[in-house]
Amino acid sequence: MFYWVVKAILWPFLHSVFRPWAEGVDNVPKEGPVILAGNHLSFADHFFGALFLPRKVISLGKSDYFTGRGIKGILSRAFFSGVGTVPIDRSGGKASEAALRTGKRILGEGQVLAIYPEGTRSHDGRLYKGKTGVARLALESRAPVIPWAMVNTFEMMPPGRLFPKLGIRPGVRFGKPLDFTRYYGMEEDRLVLRAVTDEIMYALMELSGQEYVDKYAASAKVEAARLAKENRGRG
Repeated sequence: MFYWVVKAILWPFLHSVFRPWAEGVDNVPKEGPVILAGNHLSFADHFFGALFLPRKVISLGKSDYFTGRGIKGILSRAFFSGVGTVPIDRSGGKASEAALRTGKRILGEGQVLAIYPEGTRSHDGRLYKGKTGVARLALESRAPVIPWAMVNTFEMMPPGRLFPKLGIRPGVRFGKPLDFTRYYGMEEDRLVLRAVTDEIMYALMELSGQEYVDKYAASAKVEAARLAKENRGRG
């Protein structure tokens, strides 16, 4: 119920101020389990990604969003709960298995699950290599996978910016369902998981128009931070 209250409050405001747009909404099934596999450009994605869908969209978010203290912690928990985020531990290893179990449970309940295969927001607006957890979920749950591409949200609210820029219209494109039935029963094969994930990322690249980088976003962020530090040192 809280999700729909938040959406009812946000939709008129966001629509009138930012004039968001959407394409391919009809590609998302009206019922049953669905995996929305998306790029992740900005914090603004949380606001605009699911606005046009008549179904509740659940995403998996880091548990830090729900453990803060004081007023800031209360507001963080309220916001992420309101936009359908379920807290998970993203530290890897056993935590990754727990996240997959949570995702399978959500899909088993016939709900819509949003996943960002890159694992983190892009620091430079490019599309990075996807992690294979989305492929495992797709093959184990056999839920349809819809590529879900955010457009212009990086330009509107890049990393480090507290408030979105006005005059930039954010958009979202929903692609056609991707067919992975030929891989069912092969979810333990690493090569298959990589192939499925790469197919998803290719679909996102085509939908979003982003430049693709064949490395993980987290590693690229670390590398960019190191280079920036070195350049400051030379200056």
